[in-house]
Amino acid sequence: MTASPRALELAIAAAEAASDKLAEDIVALDVSETLVITDVFLLCSASNDRQVKAIVDGIEARLDEMDIDPVRREGEREGRWVLLDYIDLVVHVQHSEERSYYGLERLWKDGARIELPAHVHAAHGSRDA
Repeated sequence: MTASPRALELAIAAAEAASDKLAEDIVALDVSETLVITDVFLLCSASNDRQVKAIVDGIEARLDEMDIDPVRREGEREGRWVLLDYIDLVVHVQHSEERSYYGLERLWKDGARIELPAHVHAAHGSRDA
């Protein structure tokens, strides 16, 4: 099984929105083979709590334009790691320190990387696995 076309569409839209808000290290992983709860994890980071919030707000606004609302959101009060659950897509926006510490890319290394449009990474860094 691979990620559904809808999950890929949402992941790309969310990645573009995150990039527009200057998110760093934007990575999409197809976790459909190992998880039944979602198809795609989108990971990105920011250098401060305010930037985390701006990225989350940007992603929610972009997906709201597509009539998609998260079914669950966690971590917003702390502002260091916010999770947005869109069922087919789960977005993790993390403060850079949390991203490094928890290493979700390492935990989900069996998930194939999803190719994101070049403009998503054009102005920002991207992690190499």
